[in-house]
Amino acid sequence: MILDTNALSAFVAQDAALLRVIRHTPELTLPVIVLGEYRFGISQSRHRADYEAWLDRDLNLFSVLSIVEETTRHYAAIRLELKRKGWPVPANDAWIAALARQHRLAIVSRDTHFDAVHDLERIDW
Repeated sequence: MILDTNALSAFVAQDAALLRVIRHTPELTLPVIVLGEYRFGISQSRHRADYEAWLDRDLNLFSVLSIVEETTRHYAAIRLELKRKGWPVPANDAWIAALARQHRLAIVSRDTHFDAVHDLERIDW
């Protein structure tokens, strides 16, 4: 299961509904894109030190998925597919979707635009 940025934020906040959704998942993954978005977000937070301490302590709970050459193929296919449908998604989310499709993992996210991506499962909480 892949956590999108909004799911990672909910995880850190110990959101009970999210924790129920992921509790039986054997492995949680984070796209490197999500990690970058999260770090950018916390860099502007008044609780920055707490969130950075959480990252230092608990990032090892996740496998981090990097972008490789194969990912670029999925990315291009997804962008083209959505362009033809007239449903563009933010570029970072296209990369996240590409990693999910590449690794055949569901995305835990509240962003409904992932629903427009063929062969991709989005799980809400």
